[in-house]
Amino acid sequence: MRPAATRRRVEAARLLREAERRTAPVEPLTTRWPALDLADAYAVQQDNISHRLATGSTVIGHKVGLTSASMRNLLGVHEPDFGHLLDDMVHRDGGAVRAARYCAPRVEPEICFRLARPLHGPGVTLSDVLAATDAVAPALEIVDSRIRDWRITLADTVADNASSAGLVCGSWTPMAYAPDLAAVNVDLLVDGSRVATGSSNEVMGHPAAAVAWLANALTAYGKGLDPGHVILPGAITTAPFIAAGQKAEARFGALGSVSVSFI
Repeated sequence: MRPAATRRRVEAARLLREAERRTAPVEPLTTRWPALDLADAYAVQQDNISHRLATGSTVIGHKVGLTSASMRNLLGVHEPDFGHLLDDMVHRDGGAVRAARYCAPRVEPEICFRLARPLHGPGVTLSDVLAATDAVAPALEIVDSRIRDWRITLADTVADNASSAGLVCGSWTPMAYAPDLAAVNVDLLVDGSRVATGSSNEVMGHPAAAVAWLANALTAYGKGLDPGHVILPGAITTAPFIAAGQKAEARFGALGSVSVSFI
């Protein structure tokens, strides 16, 4: 790798760490470094994940983003992206989180998968994912952008851990009792008022298809999905902003509900 590319990656990772630590977003990385590409972005993400692991965090799974056609069209890309989920990103269902710890948080309702068996690509299929899944749960992903005003390109959000910031899971349902995961309708409420609705089939036709994509994508990085990992496959609705004093709740019909308050 050219020295300039190495310096670019190191500096971009440092800027994002500082932005998160200070809750002070930075200008888009791609504005400062127009040559920053997807390979750079994933390297920046991994650098910051390695930094957090070195300070005591643990990887508990991954999130998939850009799984809806509308979001991919918005950014002009043809495939999803992924980020890491860490143990210190998890919050209790019905609990409260401090809004001030985030730059500009939003919430996304998703069906969370919990694996009982490993998934290592290439060639992982939707059926493989369903067979390897132990249980599913209603979830809210807290997404945040350390990029000012969410002015992100694909490379910007990938570098920024795919804009992931938090996870709230509801009760787990064993797969034997789970509803059809391609036909789960979701209502997203803020302070009791419905702000968005959607169906799980908007996530690549079936949320498990997004998990399969992830398992195969990780192959290029020498990684896979391990037993016990949790996977967020992508948002079922739009992602409204959330602020201190507000409560977000997602209702997934037979799969249950999940909520979190911001203080």
